[in-house]
Amino acid sequence: MEKKFEKEECDEEFKKKEYFGGYSKEVMDRFMDPKNVGEIENPDGRGRVGNPACGDILQLHIKIGRENGKEIIKDVKFKTLGCAAALATSDMVADLAKGKTLDEARKISRDDVAEALGNLPKIKMHCSNLASDALKKAIDDYRKKKE
Repeated sequence: MEKKFEKEECDEEFKKKEYFGGYSKEVMDRFMDPKNVGEIENPDGRGRVGNPACGDILQLHIKIGRENGKEIIKDVKFKTLGCAAALATSDMVADLAKGKTLDEARKISRDDVAEALGNLPKIKMHCSNLASDALKKAIDDYRKKKE
């Protein structure tokens, strides 16, 4: 006979890492409640990437401002069609990029994203690649528009 759990027991059990399928609490928090989802009206740069193998698609918008005479990323928004890791990495790369200069943000790597999330299962590392690649494309798009 299958054991039935009370709601409180289920909530506590779900919070344990083994029920996250190898995902960290940070990944699950960002998957369940992402802070940077959406679009920026008239973005300064836009990056679009996809992975044909898994079907994940990511669109990322950036807004640029000036601080102390340098261009910095003021805001980042994204829309992702994908798994929990794709959504979490998109949300994390947005937070990592905000307030950085364009050159600093362009150096954000897949490993930086994964580490900030408390690491990802190896099979999901391509999601952090998508996020960092979309950011780089958005920065490149902005720079190209300025030429």
